[in-house]
Amino acid sequence: MSKIIFLLMITFVFFSCTENSQQYLELQNQMVEIQKKVNDTYKPGFGEFMSNIQVHHAKLWFAGINENWPLADFEIHEIEESLEDIQKYQSEREETKTLPIIFVPLDSVKASIQNENLISFKSSFTTLTNTCNSCHQAVKFEFNKVKIPDSPPFSNQIFKKENSK
Repeated sequence: MSKIIFLLMITFVFFSCTENSQQYLELQNQMVEIQKKVNDTYKPGFGEFMSNIQVHHAKLWFAGINENWPLADFEIHEIEESLEDIQKYQSEREETKTLPIIFVPLDSVKASIQNENLISFKSSFTTLTNTCNSCHQAVKFEFNKVKIPDSPPFSNQIFKKENSK
């Protein structure tokens, strides 16, 4: 009787191990497939983020000089979101480590927007632009020089503040 119980136990353990091994292999295969999908997922490059920031930089300028403070506030937040995305999706890039240089000038622009102060806005925006160029120099992209825009980036957007009358 004990031999039968022993054989049953061995058989049970064998089939349990075999079943667990099969489940383990299935899970391992699923993990490999998931990793392939993650590796193939589109991840924006550093340049895409910077181009996005460039557009919002220009739009920010035209919103601010037209004292369209709600639009300027929107644009400054778009820049901040892009910087956060760089830190999230491009954390391994050496250039990402220099991003904190931009936060103080951004805060200054944001304060001038919140205070609806055109003179402060122009000054802090100039500092922001100069800081962008300093950062580009620091990371050996000095050939990418940013300036205060002289024409709106889009002809299909109104930057002037709408009359509230």
